[in-house]
Amino acid sequence: MWRRRDSTEVTCIACGEQVSRSSAREYDKHGDRWTREDKEFEHLCKPCYQDICHQPRGDLETVLGQIETGGCSRAQFLERYVELVEAEYDRPDSRE
Repeated sequence: MWRRRDSTEVTCIACGEQVSRSSAREYDKHGDRWTREDKEFEHLCKPCYQDICHQPRGDLETVLGQIETGGCSRAQFLERYVELVEAEYDRPDSRE
């Protein structure tokens, strides 16, 4: 299999380290890195990629995308997250 040499540097979204794109791992927040049309990928350095959980995340990315983070504190972010999750699980049709 042929490998492309790319000298572009990317920033690891986990630690902020600058690494060459060829040394980074692509991260697709939608969980489907094989569908590549019209997508911009984020990147992780190898150590951060190895540290992440590779289990399915369900709707986590969707919930995080619904939270308006514009300048909010960590406490505000977490409060909004809890509100969204509780609203989802309090719906009668979401229980099994």
